[in-house]
Amino acid sequence: MKKVIATKYAPAPIGPYNQAILSGDTLYVSGQIALNPETGNLVLTHIKDETNQVMQNLKAILNAADMTFENVVKSSIFISNMDDFSSINEVYGSFFNETTAPARETVQVAKLPKNVNVEISVIAVK
Repeated sequence: MKKVIATKYAPAPIGPYNQAILSGDTLYVSGQIALNPETGNLVLTHIKDETNQVMQNLKAILNAADMTFENVVKSSIFISNMDDFSSINEVYGSFFNETTAPARETVQVAKLPKNVNVEISVIAVK
């Protein structure tokens, strides 16, 4: 059985998908970009600010499912420029305990929705 997880504290989907789906004890969070849910504007001032907004959106969705970043077991990071990896990694890493950080891949892609520079999705387990 699946349950749709939605919160006003993260951006509404921009297509035919949900913010997250809870199936049993596993939460599948859709890829998040740096849309500020309060203003509807993209945060593109600096790659660190952009990544922070992405992580705040993920945090809001995890919280809506009564979870935290400690519940995350897998993440996928999609970036448009691998030269931004260290800045993205610095911000991303600040949301996790290094000893319990999830499995992860980081992939450079040709283009992301709304021409953003980073998109991150996660899988979490209660």
